[in-house]
Order: sequence, then C-alpha cells, then structure tokens
Amino acid sequence: MIKESLDVTSIVIFSLLSIILLLFSAMASGSEVAFFSLTRSDIDELEERDDTTSRRVLNLLDNPDRLLATILVTNNMVNICLVIVVTQLVDQIFIFSGVWEFIFNTIIITFLLLLFGEIMPKVLSQANPVKMTSILSLPLIILRWLVYPLAFILIRTSSRVSRLATKNAEISIEELADAVDLTETGSEEEQKMLSGIVAFGQTEVVEIMHSRVDITGIEYDADYDEVRKVIVETGYSRIPVYGDDLDDVKGVLYVKDLLLHIGKDRDFEWQTLLRKPYFVHEHMMIDDLLKEFQKKKIHIAIVVDEYGATQGLISLEDILEEVVGEITDESDEDEDKLYEKIGEHTYIFDAKIHIGEFVRAIGYDEDAFSDVEGHAETLAGLMMELKRDLPRRGDELQSHGVKFFIATMDGRRIDKIKVEVDG
Repeated sequence: MIKESLDVTSIVIFSLLSIILLLFSAMASGSEVAFFSLTRSDIDELEERDDTTSRRVLNLLDNPDRLLATILVTNNMVNICLVIVVTQLVDQIFIFSGVWEFIFNTIIITFLLLLFGEIMPKVLSQANPVKMTSILSLPLIILRWLVYPLAFILIRTSSRVSRLATKNAEISIEELADAVDLTETGSEEEQKMLSGIVAFGQTEVVEIMHSRVDITGIEYDADYDEVRKVIVETGYSRIPVYGDDLDDVKGVLYVKDLLLHIGKDRDFEWQTLLRKPYFVHEHMMIDDLLKEFQKKKIHIAIVVDEYGATQGLISLEDILEEVVGEITDESDEDEDKLYEKIGEHTYIFDAKIHIGEFVRAIGYDEDAFSDVEGHAETLAGLMMELKRDLPRRGDELQSHGVKFFIATMDGRRIDKIKVEVDG
C-alpha cells in the first residue's frame, strides 16, 4: 500500500543514489569479466594502439591481483549500500504488512540487483571486452587508488590463505598425466614433450639405456692406431674402455683429451688419459641420474645390475631425449631408426628396442605386456618370453592382439621383428 503523505525530497535523493549505486555495481561486475576475458591477441591489439586509454588498460593488467581486489571491494561495498538505499526508498513510498515486506525487500530487490547489476553488464562485457575495458579503465584507476587500503588487506590475507591451502596440496602423477591427455591445445610435438615431462620422474635407467650388445668399447691393451680407428669409425666422443670384457670397465676415453696427442705413434700410452667411469644401477630413476650428471659434470654412465655386471650405457643425451624427443646431429644421419611404420597397422621393429618404447609406438598402455614380459627389457626379450625357446627366423607369435614375425636374425640374435596390430 502506498503512503498517503510522501516525502518527495527523500524519494528523489534515494532514487538518484540507487541509480548511481546500480551503475557502479554494473561497472564493477562488467569490468571483472571484461578485463579477465582479454585474450593474448586482445592484449597485443592494445599494445599496438599505444594510446592513453590502452596504456591505462595495460597498467591495470600489470597487477591483476590488485585489479581483482579493487573490483571485488568496490562491488561488495556498492551492493551493500545499494540494498540499504533501495530499502529506505521503498519504505518512503510503501507500507507493507506481514510476509509482503520480506518478498519485496528480499526477493524482488535481489532479482533487480542481479539482473541490472550483475548479469546484463557481464553479458555485455563478455561480448566486447576490449571496448569495455577502454571505457572502464579510467574509473578503475581512480577506484584503485581510493580503495587501496582495503584491497591491500584483501590481497595479503588471500595470499596467506592460498599459501596455507597449497602447502600440503599434492597432485599425483596419474592426475597430471590425465590433465595432459585432456589438453587439446598445442602441436603434437608439444603434447609429446608434456607427456615426456610427466613420465620423466617414473622412468628407470634400464628403460632408455643402450643395451650391452650395442656398446662400442675399446680394449685396454689396444695400441693407439686401433684407438684412432675406432674413433673414426664410430664418431663417438666418449668411449668405454674395458679389460677382459665389458664387466671390467677400466674408464672412459674422452676423444677431446686426444686432440693434443693426435700425431703420436702407435706406442703412445693413451690409457693415461682415461677418466674414472661412473656406474649407476639399472633401476635408478633418470631424474635422479640427471641431477648426478649435473652435480658431477659428466655426460655418460655405465649401467650395472645387482651383481655388478654391465647391462648397458646411458648418456645425458638419452635422458634429454625423453623430454624433447630425438636429438639428431651429423653423426646420426645414417643411423637406422628403431622402427618403421610400413602400413596402417604394420611395423618393422629393431629387436633391441625397449618394451616401453615399443608399446608407445603401437599406441598401447605402458603395462600392456606386463603379464607376459617376465624379466625382459627389450622386444627381443619379449619374444623369448613368449616362445620359451630359442628363436628362429620365420617364427610367428601372438599376444594381446599383436602378431609378431621374426623377420631377420644375426646369428643367434634376433635382428628385425615385423609387428601387426589388430585394427
């Protein structure tokens, strides 16, 4: 019911205050969406303009925490004042009884505040964020200065709460891997690199090392001519030197250490230039090994098993390739790839490829063959586990929807394996 006698002056004042406060509420709500909806291209556009308004916008974006605090403080203070003023305005005009006062002051006023002070300005700002930030930048610069004390307290408080909340927060490798799998942005190379980073801390040395049969070494008793011949033929910069066999590694020869002695005769005692070998266990994690490489300033390690027998060799390059992919230099130009895709679901694999790399190549999960691989580390070892007998050229095996054909042999050693994956 409308009052019989109205205070026109009070009604006008409260009405004007309500409109002004509603505009401030709309401005605060719209600016939050506008500023934090700007894309990289929008920011580049503002930087290219280089006018006063664009510089104001960029200045606000330089400190997003302070900007957000300014917007939130302003929005909440304005909304509280708006509710009080509108309530006073309604009391100046109407007389309510019972539940109607609650309905009008709470439900209707809240609805109008949400519609005109929140929803509409946010929709408009979302549609054209660059234009809205240009319009709202000057008022926000002024408000940032006016509400600085409250905004400062809010920033400090939220920062401390955030640190306490995240102090004990943990994310599992599985959750991180799932997040990478769900990421659709970036190139295929970027996706592989992200996956490599996620898997980095879970990869053991044995999974990426060069196996014992692929190690090129030099006999400790070899003369200098033989040493130079091995260096020229292999192109390696660091070569293990062994005594009776590879289980007796005496040291590592760095080719650069021979540069001052390149013209010496075959009786030159090159063994005096050997560096102490660094041995690591086959189950050491590669992220730990990388730290050791950095700490000791070395680039190569000899991999041994629990009995001290040499199992393989690993270099700094092998570790880095797990993240960034294959690193190729001049000496790698003629090296054979570990596998080649010859059909939609058909591959030719080098038998020495590690099982982990093999399953990734065919798109299987890391543990796809865990129930049959036993102690095997390579694809050749997997063939031995599947057959449970000496392999022969032409042997055909099948497991987990994959057909294996032993294509070529090198003596008693499996060389190439043809693989067909069920489509």
